[in-house]
Amino acid sequence: MERQELCFPQLGNLSCRKPESGWSHGVFWTLALYSVCTLTVLLNLLVIISVGHFRRLRSPTNLLLLSLAVCDLLVGLLVWPGEIYLEKSCWALGDVLCSLYNLVSFTVTSASVGHVVLVSAERYVAICRPLRYNLTVTVKRIQLCVCVCWFCSLLVSGVLMREDLAHPGQHASCYGQCLIHLDYEAGLFDLLVTFVLPLSTIVLLYSRVFAAALSQARRLARGKARPSGAKKSELKAARTLGVLVLVFLMCFCPYYCVLLAADSLPSFVLHAYYLNSCVNPLIYAWFYPWFRAAVKHLLTLRVLRPGSRGGHAA
Repeated sequence: MERQELCFPQLGNLSCRKPESGWSHGVFWTLALYSVCTLTVLLNLLVIISVGHFRRLRSPTNLLLLSLAVCDLLVGLLVWPGEIYLEKSCWALGDVLCSLYNLVSFTVTSASVGHVVLVSAERYVAICRPLRYNLTVTVKRIQLCVCVCWFCSLLVSGVLMREDLAHPGQHASCYGQCLIHLDYEAGLFDLLVTFVLPLSTIVLLYSRVFAAALSQARRLARGKARPSGAKKSELKAARTLGVLVLVFLMCFCPYYCVLLAADSLPSFVLHAYYLNSCVNPLIYAWFYPWFRAAVKHLLTLRVLRPGSRGGHAA
């Protein structure tokens, strides 16, 4: 083995080899990925600032989107750049930071899944139980659900990584390696908690949401129900968040399907999963007029005017 191929030539056989070069490690590809990471951070910052600044935008639905944007922001700021770094170079930040990075990665991705489940549940109550919505879905309950989601994600990630957190680097075969080690029981638990149960819940809830939304749309078309603005807005919100959930599943399912079918995980599958964090705010910009208006207020600095917090973005 040539010494220039080693991560740490001074350590000799104790050092890992540098990642093999290929099309996925080219300069153009790397710059493109880092550019998408930067765009992910900027777009989700706009969502966070918009909902956080305008008081009238702090509805239960938007608070869920705000917390989901925090997940997406952390993906673009920490998790995704870390994966790009590991693909093209050796890990030089030590075993402790490697374990912490993996903990953050597990926690953020688990929280993202949990938030999509919460979004599906919120839409289910809004469409299928409209008379109970104002009593069931309140700002305080949504805040509690968000806190529980983050806590459970951190707890599950800590349980899965308890050995690596207690003894960082014990599973690394050489210096310069940063990996996640899960035994069979931990891998099965991760599969159930972050894939099977959330996917089943999301599909069940949204199948009922779309069935109820279709029934309401037919009643409106036949004139058997009055076309109130509230119902139309709820149906539009269900459609918008349905697109968000569909895109999430398109990015989410291939990751676990490939992981179950193969021993190694192609890098493009992982990047496709993280790409969901960049697509989410684009969905808001496409379907939500309030988001476009809020961004316009931010870019033109009208948010600096007195009383802008209490105004309406639209």
